[in-house]
Amino acid sequence: MKFGIAVMPQHPRSDSPVLRFRQCVEQTILARDAGFDAIASGHHYLSPPYQSLQNVPLLCRLAADAGDMQLVLGIVLLPLLNPVQVAEEIATLDVMCEGRLIFGVGLGYREVEFEGFGVNPRDKVGRMVESLDLIKRLWTEDNVTFEGRFFQLHDATCTIRPVQKPHPPIWIAANADSSVARAGRLGYAWFINPHAALPTIERQWRLYKDAAAKAGHPIPATRPSIQELHVAPTREEAIATARPFLEAKYSAYAEWGQDKVLPGKESFRVGFEELARDRFILGSPEDVIEQLERRVDRLDCNLFVFRVGWPGMENYKQLKVIELMGEHVLPYFHKKYGRG
Repeated sequence: MKFGIAVMPQHPRSDSPVLRFRQCVEQTILARDAGFDAIASGHHYLSPPYQSLQNVPLLCRLAADAGDMQLVLGIVLLPLLNPVQVAEEIATLDVMCEGRLIFGVGLGYREVEFEGFGVNPRDKVGRMVESLDLIKRLWTEDNVTFEGRFFQLHDATCTIRPVQKPHPPIWIAANADSSVARAGRLGYAWFINPHAALPTIERQWRLYKDAAAKAGHPIPATRPSIQELHVAPTREEAIATARPFLEAKYSAYAEWGQDKVLPGKESFRVGFEELARDRFILGSPEDVIEQLERRVDRLDCNLFVFRVGWPGMENYKQLKVIELMGEHVLPYFHKKYGRG
């Protein structure tokens, strides 16, 4: 069983980006010393009401303080980008962290990002699948000729290769049923999202396993999930502290249309109790252990990445969560399941 922290690269535009970056470094060092196994960062462009640090350069810098922790690109919006650039940059980052990188990718859903990169949203699936194929070939073959619908190369050689062979682990973030099934068919780990409620995720986990089995793929050894989490001495304190920041973040998600890519009729435009139910992990250390055990039992997850802070949250509150997790929650799971 492994655990990671997702540092929050998004904050109000009125905040000092230099200060917020320094806080990411401080959180990374504390997470390393508290016994966490990974540090992660997300990815968005053109993202008002927030400013957003970009995850590849951010993780390059955090690698210096991450110790033995894995670095999780969680995620790269692959359809927006050129696969040659991605292949060389990700290989460079894997070299810089000496083979501890996880390459998480996703489709994206925000129209402004597709417009900004001149990409038709209808092409996002084809671009992502082609990009993954081409990137893996550039990492593993000396001379690559590729004739795809979106990308072409002739006798090309990528001379910087990842330390991990044949390449870093690839995770696919997915919200919609079709995307979850696609991850299974392609044989990649599904990076379970924090947005859908547990009953939906449980149903989609069965869908993922069925799709993988029909395509002849084993279930990956690492089964990752990202969760919104806040722990405090009491459940009441955890909810009171996290609530205003989660409400603001999920209000922004609603404006961006994130809930529209979820299956069924899930909506973020609901009261906080309904929004939090079976979605957020909030409470005392004992509450958190109980809620995580439910996900282990029902989803067979063995790597959790936690978002312990949201735009605008004070750094000391996030540091306290990392400390409490290291003191009370991680030791319980490491004793019961081992560290993997």
